[in-house]
Amino acid sequence: MATLKLAKLDKLNDRPEIFHTLQGEGASIGVPSVFIRSSLCNLHCTWCDTDYTWNWEGTPWKHETGIKYSKKDYIIELEALEIAELVASYKCKNIILTGGEPLLQQPAWEELIHHLRKKDPTYRFEVETNGTQIPSQTLDHSIDQWNISPKLSNSGNHEKIRINPAALQHFASKQNAWFKFVIQTQDDLAEVQQLEQTHHLPKPNILLMPEGRTEAALQNKRLWLADICRDQGYRFSDRLHIQLWGSKRGV
Repeated sequence: MATLKLAKLDKLNDRPEIFHTLQGEGASIGVPSVFIRSSLCNLHCTWCDTDYTWNWEGTPWKHETGIKYSKKDYIIELEALEIAELVASYKCKNIILTGGEPLLQQPAWEELIHHLRKKDPTYRFEVETNGTQIPSQTLDHSIDQWNISPKLSNSGNHEKIRINPAALQHFASKQNAWFKFVIQTQDDLAEVQQLEQTHHLPKPNILLMPEGRTEAALQNKRLWLADICRDQGYRFSDRLHIQLWGSKRGV
């Protein structure tokens, strides 16, 4: 741990986007957590609600909003030890590494976890990932919960970049992995079922979540998606943070 590792984080109000809130979606919905939002992503979802982590000026990627972002305005680089000190200032031990795609910066997270667990071994770590990257052995053994969100064709990404069979099979073998799919239409269910069967994803650990960045958009999908989850045996995930605070950053 002698070499200081750097991480690129999203910048919000000239500070790194590290914030204390309730987990808004997935298996840990409602759990008080500290989020660390990393910058950079290897996918470019057209409906992404954190496109300010990857949709840079001069890039060809398309997004529903049509907005492009300046790297200098939206990236801040910090040493892992600096991040650990910021996180430790909150009285909360559930830490969520999110993005962007956090697994593009694994060495920094390994060092961050080392520093925080040295302070207090009760820290608990979750990672939100798109399921295309395989974690290092060191990081894998350090994470308490993996929240994998494999992307469907509705994301606008080509299958060859959004689906990594080796990575999905790795996560499918782990008892602490959950798989969350973003659903736009009822036709998406067939694609979920194909991925479930092909990659042996454990059905009890699959969640379906409506796509939407506003309460109105979510409400249009909730009821029929809840029916699908009930009838097909999947778990339903809402987006609690949208209900509570709307489409805001840092909450």
